Amino acid sequence: MITFKIEVEQEEDGRWLAEVLELPGVLAYGQSQQAAVSKVQALALRVVAERLEHGETGPQLSISFAAA
Repeated sequence: MITFKIEVEQEEDGRWLAEVLELPGVLAYGQSQQAAVSKVQALALRVVAERLEHGETGPQLSISFAAA
């Protein structure tokens, strides 16, 4: 099982930034903390799906998310 840690912080302009620490470059902004987390989870799943399509991960995959 893979657990991705999501780091969340609020920017000075009020937007929220969420980042998946185990997937460099996977980050998303949102107007609320939950919006940023939802967007970054969806993006992380797209990145993992693309890696699966290109054979970059193993055949057995179980994913969960945890707040950092």
